[in-house]
Amino acid sequence: MASLEEDFPRGGTAKKPTESKIVVQRTEVDNLFQPNEPAETKKRKGAVKDDGKKPKKQKTNKEKEAGLTLNKAPKHVEILHIKNVKEGMLMLGCVKEVTDFEVTVGLPCGLQGFLSINNISDSYTKLLSEQLDSADTEEICSLPHLFYPSMVIRCLVVKLDVARGGSLSIQLSVNPKLLNKALTSSSLKAGIVLSGCVDSVEDHGYIVDIGISGSKAFLPKQVVEDKHNNSEELKVGQYVTCQVEEIKNDGRVVRLSVNPHTIAQACAESKQGWNLTNLLPGLLVKAKIKKVTKHGLILDFMSSFSGQVDFLHMEPEQASDYTEGTEVQACVLYVEQSTRLVGLSLRSYLLQPGTRVDPTPACGDRIGEVVKGCKMIAMHHMSGAMLELPCKTLAFVHRNHLKESHESANENRVQAIPEHTCRILDYSPMDQIHFVTLRRSVIEKPFFRYHDLQAGKIVEGTVSVLLNHGMVVHLSDHIKGLVPRTHLSDIVLKNPEKKYTEGMKVKCRVLSVDAENKKLYLTRKKAMVESSLPLFLSFSDARPGRVSHGYIVCVKDFGCIVRFYNGVKGLVPLSELSSEPIISPEEIFYVGQVLKVKVLQCDPEKAKMVLSFKAALEGETEEDAESHFECEVGKRLEAKVLKKSVNGLEVAVLPGEIRAVLPTVHLSDHVSNGPLLWESIQEGDNISNLICFSKNKQNISLTKKPTVRWSLEEGVVAKDFSEITVGMQLIGWIKNVMSYGVFVEFPYGLVGLAPKSAMTDKFISDTTTAFQLGQTVIAKVTNLDEEKRRFLVTLKTSEVMSPEGDAQTRLINGLLERGAVAEMLALRDNSDLRQQLSALSVGQKLKLTVDTVSDSGATFKSDDLVGATITASKHHVMGGKLTSGQKATAVILHVDILSTCVHVSILSKLVGKKKSLTEGSKYTAMVQHIDGDFAVISLDDTAQLTVIQARSHLNEVFLSESEKLKAGKHLTVEVIEPSCQELQGLPLVSWDCSAPKRQRTSSENQTGSRGYCFGQIVQGKVRTVKPTCIQVTLEDGSTGSVHVSEVVAAEELCLGSFPTSSVKVGSVVTARVIGGREASSHRFLPFSHPKFTYTIPELTLIRSKLDTSVDFTAVKAKDKLKSYKVGEEITCFVSKFNPERKSLEVTMDPSVTGTVEFLAMITDPKDASHPEKLYKLGQAVRAKVVEVSTKPHRVALSLTGVHNLEEGSVTLGIVTKIQLQVGLLVKLPFGNMGTVAVTDLADAYRPNPLDGYRKDQLLRCFLLGCENGKWQLSLRPSRLNPQEAKPVKDPEVSSVDKLKAGQLIRGYVKAVGEQGVFIRLSWSITGRAQLQQSTTYFVNKQKVLSEHLPPNTLLTTKILSIDEDEKLVDLSLLPADTGKPDILPESLGLPLRLTGEAKKKHDTMKKKKRALSESDEKHADSQVLKKKKKTKKAKTDDNDSGVEVYFREEEDKEDEEEPKPGPAKQVTPSSAGQSRLQIAAGFSWDVGLSSLKPASAAQEGDCSDGEDQDVSNKPQKKSRHELEQEKKAAEKVLLQRETELMDPNLRPQEAAAFERLLLASPNSSLLWLQYMAHHLQATQIEQARSVAERALKTISFREEQEKLNVWVALLNLENMYGTEESLKKVFERALQFCEPVPVYQQLADIYTKSNKTKEAEGLYKTMVKRFRQNKAVWLSYGTFLLQQGQGDAASAVLQRALKSLPSKESVDVIAKFAQLEFRYGDAEKGRTMFDKVLTSYPKRTDLWSVFIDLMVKHGTQKEVRALFDRVIHLSVSVKKIKFFFKRYLEYEKKHGTPQSIQAVKEKAMEFVEAKGTEAAK
Repeated sequence: MASLEEDFPRGGTAKKPTESKIVVQRTEVDNLFQPNEPAETKKRKGAVKDDGKKPKKQKTNKEKEAGLTLNKAPKHVEILHIKNVKEGMLMLGCVKEVTDFEVTVGLPCGLQGFLSINNISDSYTKLLSEQLDSADTEEICSLPHLFYPSMVIRCLVVKLDVARGGSLSIQLSVNPKLLNKALTSSSLKAGIVLSGCVDSVEDHGYIVDIGISGSKAFLPKQVVEDKHNNSEELKVGQYVTCQVEEIKNDGRVVRLSVNPHTIAQACAESKQGWNLTNLLPGLLVKAKIKKVTKHGLILDFMSSFSGQVDFLHMEPEQASDYTEGTEVQACVLYVEQSTRLVGLSLRSYLLQPGTRVDPTPACGDRIGEVVKGCKMIAMHHMSGAMLELPCKTLAFVHRNHLKESHESANENRVQAIPEHTCRILDYSPMDQIHFVTLRRSVIEKPFFRYHDLQAGKIVEGTVSVLLNHGMVVHLSDHIKGLVPRTHLSDIVLKNPEKKYTEGMKVKCRVLSVDAENKKLYLTRKKAMVESSLPLFLSFSDARPGRVSHGYIVCVKDFGCIVRFYNGVKGLVPLSELSSEPIISPEEIFYVGQVLKVKVLQCDPEKAKMVLSFKAALEGETEEDAESHFECEVGKRLEAKVLKKSVNGLEVAVLPGEIRAVLPTVHLSDHVSNGPLLWESIQEGDNISNLICFSKNKQNISLTKKPTVRWSLEEGVVAKDFSEITVGMQLIGWIKNVMSYGVFVEFPYGLVGLAPKSAMTDKFISDTTTAFQLGQTVIAKVTNLDEEKRRFLVTLKTSEVMSPEGDAQTRLINGLLERGAVAEMLALRDNSDLRQQLSALSVGQKLKLTVDTVSDSGATFKSDDLVGATITASKHHVMGGKLTSGQKATAVILHVDILSTCVHVSILSKLVGKKKSLTEGSKYTAMVQHIDGDFAVISLDDTAQLTVIQARSHLNEVFLSESEKLKAGKHLTVEVIEPSCQELQGLPLVSWDCSAPKRQRTSSENQTGSRGYCFGQIVQGKVRTVKPTCIQVTLEDGSTGSVHVSEVVAAEELCLGSFPTSSVKVGSVVTARVIGGREASSHRFLPFSHPKFTYTIPELTLIRSKLDTSVDFTAVKAKDKLKSYKVGEEITCFVSKFNPERKSLEVTMDPSVTGTVEFLAMITDPKDASHPEKLYKLGQAVRAKVVEVSTKPHRVALSLTGVHNLEEGSVTLGIVTKIQLQVGLLVKLPFGNMGTVAVTDLADAYRPNPLDGYRKDQLLRCFLLGCENGKWQLSLRPSRLNPQEAKPVKDPEVSSVDKLKAGQLIRGYVKAVGEQGVFIRLSWSITGRAQLQQSTTYFVNKQKVLSEHLPPNTLLTTKILSIDEDEKLVDLSLLPADTGKPDILPESLGLPLRLTGEAKKKHDTMKKKKRALSESDEKHADSQVLKKKKKTKKAKTDDNDSGVEVYFREEEDKEDEEEPKPGPAKQVTPSSAGQSRLQIAAGFSWDVGLSSLKPASAAQEGDCSDGEDQDVSNKPQKKSRHELEQEKKAAEKVLLQRETELMDPNLRPQEAAAFERLLLASPNSSLLWLQYMAHHLQATQIEQARSVAERALKTISFREEQEKLNVWVALLNLENMYGTEESLKKVFERALQFCEPVPVYQQLADIYTKSNKTKEAEGLYKTMVKRFRQNKAVWLSYGTFLLQQGQGDAASAVLQRALKSLPSKESVDVIAKFAQLEFRYGDAEKGRTMFDKVLTSYPKRTDLWSVFIDLMVKHGTQKEVRALFDRVIHLSVSVKKIKFFFKRYLEYEKKHGTPQSIQAVKEKAMEFVEAKGTEAAK
């Protein structure tokens, strides 16, 4: 039963063995296998005895496996994914690569693991550590001695590491103690195959560690030598797979053998004791196929276990032979212990003796290669897909590599693609298959492996990490390089971390690369990276005389050693360092310095080189002169190709061997020819007809572009910026494409910019689609900037002129270049096929045999062209059924010599007999084939083919696919030469792309349809009738269109009718061509040139125009527009309503449309919601012209019958804005704006006049008048409907003349200023009430007034006087004049203004005082000081409005005696209101909050300034007394302002004041909190938050308490106004910046105060956990609980506190808790606690004192006296007893009787006597 227990641990819901074999239920399976791991370890020792002898036991195992497969869904076999790899998993692996410290192991299913040097075996690790300690490295035996590639090993996953990029790295071990840990010495049987490691080398053999404790295994030397056939000894740590030969002493001694043949044939059987717990990878087992699935097999092996074989491990040749029940031999690949998953392999290389696993494929190393044309042959949904590469080898794509990492999987879409391009990622030796990826991001990577990099290449990477010796840069996920410290910059950086940060993108140059060891060195030295000099990549590159950049690696007395790329280095001797003599080079040169060096001597064989700095500097000028002579710009040259690079060719100009560059794009004018020519040119070839277009010190640039060569030779160039003039035409090429335009380069290095708008005549949204880099263009200079030496050009085809015959010349040149390519390729390869292909030409006929026929066309074979692909597209095989093997005659359309492909056509009209062409005749041509920049066309039915260019102009731009030439497109061509020699006898034609894009009808072969001429009469059938146009099918099948205005003559037209409805579909009409449209843009083209033809003709049906005898001319849109006059009435037709703009579009003519804005459409506001219902599409309407402009083409119309606004009329308007100061802003028709003043809103004024109006409201407005282009409007009913209006309560005041003094009039407050209250009486008249005429109270600050009189307050006023000249009206608001209450309420408690006698008395007193003070300045000063002091005192009395200060001067005795009228009243609101934010710093946030004004009142009347000025300008005669009064008043105001600014207790009233105070004391939290309160008062929560954030940044870090205050305020703020989330965030931040305890405490207090008991309790629980040593926290928690009435909980907290705190604290804690009980809880409980403590600690007089205080407060007199009696009998010092007697006496004096007082005194006497007696003794 041992095994049974092993697999079915006791407990759980296992099946009973007696049950029949039923499928196990799901839940049981889960419970069955989850708890098995602990059971295994316990029972491992006896687990393997006689496994599998009883049939019952096997049945159970089988049941178990059935359960497991149920658990793993056996329907779907999948490969092993890395996510399923777990630690402890056993696998079979194959060594791929061995380095000194690590072995890379290929695992099944393409996985890869790493075997570290310390995971080999215990004895090897011990040996290593001994050797390291002894520092004797001779004996050390590294990994390459122990492992070799292709070695198959058993290994175990010890760890899954997460690598840098987040991917998993599998760490392996071959330690036998881990691999074989499931085996015991008693379970060993002869014949089993184990793996082990050599433990030690003895005389006659080896002790092998097989990882089984208590067993020694011996391997005789003789056996090994026989096996290896050599005398090489095994080494300690060497891995061996061996078979147990013999077991002695119950498994304590084991003899092994290593015969490969017997091991390879040894099959593991259940009788050897193997079961699922100890099964090892690499074992061979006999198995039976249980189930065959699409993705693999499920096998039964060892009669009771089941395993899976995935499709990668089925033998490919026998895949079809696998059927259920077949017996096979399998090898265990991996065992996953926890899920009991066993993977098996049927591949022969793992099963057959003598075969070895090859770590590299037969076809050689292809990793990193990109392979095109792969076919997907199978898709395995859970695993991946199999691909067949073109070479017929198979490859596997993991399912993750079927898509980009961020995309979602869509396997069906991938499967549907016929051909794939993939990149080979790796070769898996265990699966003997390449793993590939279909990810575009990986395929397109320029560098996939280190092998892809070459020294000298410029690369871009990302900074990964900065180390002491340099910086690691990642070029891709797998490739990283080191920038050595000296190469981080041109100079040595002391702090590289300041320049480089992780993740930064950097550009480097490769110094050297060692692909085998994956070592890459880079440089960031600017001089090296940007050097344009030739690079020395090998000694052979460094020919004498060449100059390059190098860097110094060593400075010695005899010179400097300079290094280049790939370890190429040379010596600069002392004499060559400089032209000046140098004694010590160390002082001048430094390591890492980059310098130009010239090669003097070089010996590549010995790798030695002598260099010179001196010659490099001197030689520059000489070389320049020499090369200048050799190649001037514009001179024809011949050159030899030295080297081909990605972007071009490096050449040597003959005969002088001067180095130059010929970029690929400069090989041809045709962009598509460049790469072809580059491909065909080989190193060593000579190229003629080159021309130099630019040269500088660094390099000479050549071009072979025929057009550029022509421009240089003809002198159509500018040699310098000074030669450029506006209007000049130059030939250049596209240098760079930017989002804002393209840069065009010209010969001599000049560069101009063609902005986006000047690139083409069409509108471009994306500049990248218009031109290609290197494309030849003709540019015309449009602007010059002399200062910055810049110029702009245009590339528009309409603005540049092509040279005559340019198109034909370019075509011939392009075809000659193609011919040259074919010739070179044919010669180069010596291939007969290419030579045959190069002899073929377009139009030549071939006899072919049909090979295959498909939907996309057909392929053919030819006896002459063996190996060539001959294809015809479906378009070219139309009209005949083809069958395989059929003979056919075809005509050649194109020969692609590179891919040996010939495109042909078998269309009868092309293969037929050729008809001759006549020069100058026109034909309709059809495009048959497109190839890059060229197109093959056929001319009509002449069976003639020719070649044209796909672009008719150099600068032509195709913005969409539809514009480009495509097969099947029609063109009009003109024959220039019927048979052109350069075109191999083909006709040379010119063409114009103007064929119609219509559906060809039965008239396909009647090619007479060339378009229509102006004035032509045509007949057609009406196809469709739309409201604004009719489409007519003409006789030749093309379509014409009739505009609504061309159906009925203007004079016959009825308004409101629908002209197009008079024509019926299907009727035949006669029409005349009056213009045409471009098919692409539908722009109307009224050109009347007789030869001009239209693609879509525009027709007219008006009878008068059909008369051919009447000649009529076309009118251009511009002229038509000019004919319209503003105010003229015209007929137009409704074409479209635009709901977004709410405007109507109308059309007057095929070329002219107009717009009617919303306000010009309707006259009744009822129609506003659905204006479109008023007008139907196609309806004829009369409209007035409002505005006409030709640039841009625009006609604005009106349908309301008016075209402009007139004073006195009524119109509609839309409210755009509501402004308190102005009234309503209204948008009016025809682009006008107007305003409605508050006084013009109604005939009877009402408070809040602007309520009820909203934005976008439609109003009827009366136009009062226009000023500065803005209309003044009125909404008064008396203006809009004078006949229906009711009597006017508040009449309009149009001018000052209408007003009379003494008249009562109502108006709205405009503003309150220093000069008084300004009241709007009408839109043009504003009156003023001076402050003394405004209120009976004395107001020293207008702010009091402005608070109570916000703008637009309705007031009744009396006119005091009118100044008609100045248009000034003086008003009074006094109750005596208006009969209305005072404008200020009595509740403000302001003093009344003095009048009559009181005022006189007051004034005379003042005069006297004034005279005195003026005579004595010092006295005046002191007086001011006294005043200031007095003011201060007054201010602090109460939060007062400060009015008394104005009066209370020392001299004004009578004023002082006046009662203060109610400052107390003023403070009440704030004390009554709920406190808003409190903090523990000793002040509350609600102090004086009521004195802060609400936000709405803060908007002060700024716009009153203008009126204030006007009013004050008026000179009024004032008595001397009045002047003196004013002076005095002004002084008092100043004095008060000073006092305010000085008074620290006064709260500022606006933000500016706070900012000023904060500048003075930035660290004052009080100020910051007041500032926050100021914002909160106006409910500006966000501003308050931002003030708090500023405070936290501003307050010095030393001011911890101040900072804490702000944090607490912010917590308070978030608690009141924020969310739980925001409060939590603030709290977490506060914890980072402050001491945590106070922060916690404050938040708890805040929660408590805001009755958030639950949150507070949660917080306290956290606090007592986190700060359990803090007494205050426990007390705080206790207080909280008692306040909440949780006495028992508080007792429990006390007990916890006593356990957590040190014992010395316990007395204090108990006492404190007792006090809390007295205060909040049960006084009796508190007394008991005090009693207990004081019984234990009677000498703690401080506690006695506290106890007495609490008892006095809470106890009865009896209890208090009893306590005092206890205290005075304590045995403590006399001094303390004296203190208690004193307290007793005080108590009795307060609460007792004379008797009780006497009793205390007597007790005191007794005590003193007793002490005296003691002293005497």
